[in-house]
Amino acid sequence: MRGVVMTAPGIIEVTDREEPAIVEPTDAVIRLAATCVCGSDLWPYRGIGGPVDHQAMGHEYVGVVEEVGDAVRTVKPGDFVVGSFCYSDNTCEICRSGYQSRCVHGGFISDVGTQAERARIPQADGTLVATPGAPAPDLIPSLLAASDVLGTGWYAAVAAEAGPGKTVAVVGDGAVGLMGVLAAAQLGAERIIAMSRHADRQQLAREFGATDIVEERGKAGAKKIRELTGGLGAHSVIEAVGTEESLMQAVRSTRPGGHIGFVGLAHDGVNLPMDRMFGAQVHLTGGPAPVRRFLPELIEKIWNREIDPGRVFDLQLPLAEAAEAYRAMDSRQAIKAMLTF
Repeated sequence: MRGVVMTAPGIIEVTDREEPAIVEPTDAVIRLAATCVCGSDLWPYRGIGGPVDHQAMGHEYVGVVEEVGDAVRTVKPGDFVVGSFCYSDNTCEICRSGYQSRCVHGGFISDVGTQAERARIPQADGTLVATPGAPAPDLIPSLLAASDVLGTGWYAAVAAEAGPGKTVAVVGDGAVGLMGVLAAAQLGAERIIAMSRHADRQQLAREFGATDIVEERGKAGAKKIRELTGGLGAHSVIEAVGTEESLMQAVRSTRPGGHIGFVGLAHDGVNLPMDRMFGAQVHLTGGPAPVRRFLPELIEKIWNREIDPGRVFDLQLPLAEAAEAYRAMDSRQAIKAMLTF
């Protein structure tokens, strides 16, 4: 089969990869209908976060089940499914507490690589959720968004306790940040401040529910947030970048007693000054999103056309042009690139 491999930082190839097969009785093999490039894929692409040597890429996916192991009960061949970027049994004590991304029998789908024609999905019962039927083609981008960026943005908004009467600030205008705006709006936030310097992303943020735009960054951005909130700061802040500057921008933008949901993948020795954190008196919750927790609700909202997160994909290319998808996202010419078959 054809699949994407990062042979070295900055070098993307679409090449022949081994056909997936059932290894464990809890596995499923799916044929991909669509996949995409994630902002986190750009870290190794830029040579950040450790060596890369012919690494199979991809962790966001939707498709049709072709084969299941003997122990799989909740999905069957022919089902159209959406899966989380983490695999999980959804039955262990950690999963039952709502943190499937830290399942004791789980791991990351990036170890499989779903930028490919087919993929083996471990722990299929606890990872894949079937849609009510075969989706209309225009729903596929939104269902694909649910696999990671929508679920991650939703988790960030929940962790930040976005809701009625709350002011929410969103640090980061990539796909996850924009999904955080959408999630905050869906959760009933009264005011949503998107922090962005890019006109196209500002426009999409407004369409997803942002009420205000702040273009300043760092301390200046946090100062602007306080000015917009009577000097107090936002009740809820979503951090969707993962740098030390963005995390501190989030802390400075949050009022005492407020909540930060941080989901930006951190690299390069991000350090939080604990004296500043001690004085800030904010709640900090985040990490890899337990997307599986939210998938049934998100699929239902997409299926009923209550939300349209697929608009975050502003570039669609065939799998064969994956290198161009990476280049476009790396140069910020695209917010998020979808790969089709």
